[in-house]
This record gives sequence, structure tokens and C-alpha cells, in this order.
Amino acid sequence: MRLLTIFEGVRELIAEHEPDAVALEESYVGADARIALSVGQARGAVLVASAAAGVECAEHAPARVKQTVCGYGRADKGQVQRMVKVILGLEAEPRSSHEADAFAVAICHALGSPLLEVMR
Repeated sequence: MRLLTIFEGVRELIAEHEPDAVALEESYVGADARIALSVGQARGAVLVASAAAGVECAEHAPARVKQTVCGYGRADKGQVQRMVKVILGLEAEPRSSHEADAFAVAICHALGSPLLEVMR
């Protein structure tokens, strides 16, 4: 039911906002394999919802996201939050590191996509 909820939520967001692409951060496999498996399943629900809607999916490595947003591929979560605030001109930093990471992935995709098109 959890995966169905994610799938339907993403499908509704895509229908409402009609994005050109969906960008995800590549999975990080830490010490806890159970968490990695759960995150992978959730990512799968997002990928299937995007594919079903005909929306391109892109994945970006965590180090690339940090490099793009902070200028340093090993930036900490606080640095990412501060730079997202500055880049997007927000009044305050994102409330959580998860929110900041989502913004950072979107920024990375938006800045990287034109360069990738030139390279193709």
C-alpha cells in the first residue's frame, strides 16, 4: 500500500504540474541494507509513475548534485541548505535536509540538462 500511495501521489503531481522531466538522486547504499531496499522500492514507484505518464526521468549522483549546488562534491547538509536558499532566493533555508536535497537535485538537473544536450 505504501508503494501504491507513492505511485498515485507522483502520478497526481505529474498530471497537475506537467513537468518536462522528473529528476532523482541516485541511491546511496549505506550501512543499512534494509533502508537501501526501501528507498529503492520507493524510487521504483516514482520511476514507474513517470514512465507511465511519458515523462523523462533523470538520475544524478549525490556528489554531482553537491558539486553543482555548492561547488564541492562532499558538502555537508547544512551547506546544501544554505546554497539552495541563495540560489533560489528563498527567504529562509529549506526546513529539512530532505527538502533541500530535493531542491538541489532539481537545480542540478536544470543546470546540467542544457550542457548534456550540447554534448549529445
